[in-house]
Amino acid sequence: MVVIVALALGLALAIQAWVVKPYQIPSESMEPTLDVGQRVLVNRFLYNFTDPSIGDIVVFHPPAGADSGTECGVEPKAGEPCPKPTTAESSQNFIKRIVALPGDTLSIKEGHPVVNGVEKKNEPYIIPCGNAGACNLARTIKIPPDHYFMMGDNRGASDDSRFWGPVPREWIIGEAFATYWPPDRLGTL
Repeated sequence: MVVIVALALGLALAIQAWVVKPYQIPSESMEPTLDVGQRVLVNRFLYNFTDPSIGDIVVFHPPAGADSGTECGVEPKAGEPCPKPTTAESSQNFIKRIVALPGDTLSIKEGHPVVNGVEKKNEPYIIPCGNAGACNLARTIKIPPDHYFMMGDNRGASDDSRFWGPVPREWIIGEAFATYWPPDRLGTL
């Protein structure tokens, strides 16, 4: 009996470490897509076989300083999103949506990303930005190689890459693909 319990526990821990891990949503930054306290499952191995894409909802480690405020790795120019993160990785986990890929140019207009000169207004899942300073960042930045620009769906209540910069690929834990709690919000993302 002890061997069976030990094997079951070992298998459960291995699955969480390498395959699928549950996470709880800590803030309102992803509303209305994900509510505070809602729980999601994250595919930890998908990005070993494919690249992250615009629109993916991912769990990742933000740059150091993002978890205690807004800290950019360089001083951004006025009206510019943070172009570079700090070099250290935070131990915290964040969940946001990818809005720009490596090599893309990006600015922000009324809370919507303008990627490679094309405004992404077809984002039916976002709550418009209420913070005038972060709603319009008209100066264009270029996303560095192997980095991804993240924004929460609730643009006015999201501490995201606008403030602390793009996230290196190696800091991405995986893609959220399903919700499992509460039962009335069960589904895929």
